[in-house]
Amino acid sequence: MVDRDEQLAGLLEQVEALVKSKSYAALRDLFLPLEPADIAILLEESDTAYMPLMYRLLPKELAAEVFVELESDSQEMLINGFSNTELKEVLDELYLDDAAGIIEEMPASVVIRILDRAAPEMRRSLNEILQYPEDSAGSMMTMEFLSLKKDMTVADAFKRIRRIGGDMETINILYVTDPQRKLLGALSVRDLLLADEDDLIGDLMDPNVVYASTMEDKEDVAQALSKYDLLALPIVDLESRLVGIITFDDAMDVIEEATTEDFEKMAAMLPSDRPYLRTGIFDTWKARLPWLMILMLSATFTGMILTVNEEALAACLVLNAYIPMLSGTGGNSGSQASVAVIRALSLDEVDFSDILQVLWKELRVSVLCGVCLAAANFVKMLLIDRWLMQNPEVTLPVCLVVCLTIFFVVVFAKCVGCSLPILAQKIGLDPAVMASPLITTIVDASSLIIYFLLATALLGI
Repeated sequence: MVDRDEQLAGLLEQVEALVKSKSYAALRDLFLPLEPADIAILLEESDTAYMPLMYRLLPKELAAEVFVELESDSQEMLINGFSNTELKEVLDELYLDDAAGIIEEMPASVVIRILDRAAPEMRRSLNEILQYPEDSAGSMMTMEFLSLKKDMTVADAFKRIRRIGGDMETINILYVTDPQRKLLGALSVRDLLLADEDDLIGDLMDPNVVYASTMEDKEDVAQALSKYDLLALPIVDLESRLVGIITFDDAMDVIEEATTEDFEKMAAMLPSDRPYLRTGIFDTWKARLPWLMILMLSATFTGMILTVNEEALAACLVLNAYIPMLSGTGGNSGSQASVAVIRALSLDEVDFSDILQVLWKELRVSVLCGVCLAAANFVKMLLIDRWLMQNPEVTLPVCLVVCLTIFFVVVFAKCVGCSLPILAQKIGLDPAVMASPLITTIVDASSLIIYFLLATALLGI
């Protein structure tokens, strides 16, 4: 299998050489057989000063496809350099949902220019889409779909497909509507190909259609496309009229965006919609600092617990050596549970009504994990800490304190880790916020409290 990165690196060298030698015809021939996504990469990896020149070498249809694949910064730069005629040519070749996605990323001055040069019909549709909330299905749908009437014959349907199908984003799935545009059913082009020409669409369609509302969350819509293995999902308005569709490629973009956002939140970072290398130092600083500040200040509680128990630590200094291990074990245990539950929440596998079931499962898992970790640590403390390292302070009571702490910390951490994301979603917060950093902070403080309570009770300090 050809290494795609190596191939693109070789093409980039050719592009740079052709640009420097002003061999524009050869450069155009180099671009033509490539995929739009690969051309976009080559344009962005090459010298920015040459991007407009190279972009103008592309045929209109290919240029529009490449434009969609570019990052928003590159799109804005090209738009600012376009003449009104060039901008209109690009807009005319774009599908409606792609145009709406581009507009959402642009500053107001660029949006005004785009809408000014768009065709009247596209402008009306874009304004309608832009009125929907940013995270709704309506904001990502396309109004370019092909609908049929149930009293049409197969021959009539093919005539309609040939007449207007070229302007649609997809014609693989066809939707059947009544005169009021209410969704009645769906069928595929395959169904038409296998039917007789005089068969009626109403007899061929499947009336049981999975659909979504314009106001539904776009992540839920993306998951529905994945769950039911659909190429497209019809979107209806509040009056059950078919107003658009969402295709699987748009759903993949939503899933990627949501996954990236969750990872950033779980790593204590504010979400960013720009690629890593294209994000400025100060933007990265602003995304990371707030959570780092919060977590640093929250760690004050851990320091307060240590200060209160200074005498206990002084009376049995060996206890200090096991604090990092206890905190790390508790944080890791809580993170495991929280990540598993956050994933289950994102896939709609659990909700708030399942919280007791989730807690009962994690409680049993934590008991098994806690017993195994405590037993392994007991053996390790006796063989390595006491016998191999010849530390007489590691007595059996000390071993018992540390191992019991491990057990209780693991149980507590897993219960907290599984319940906090569910509670967060219930009160309207993002469950990802309750992931590793916050849970680790809570568990660190709790593990020290458990540790010193057991030390006080069993060691009498």
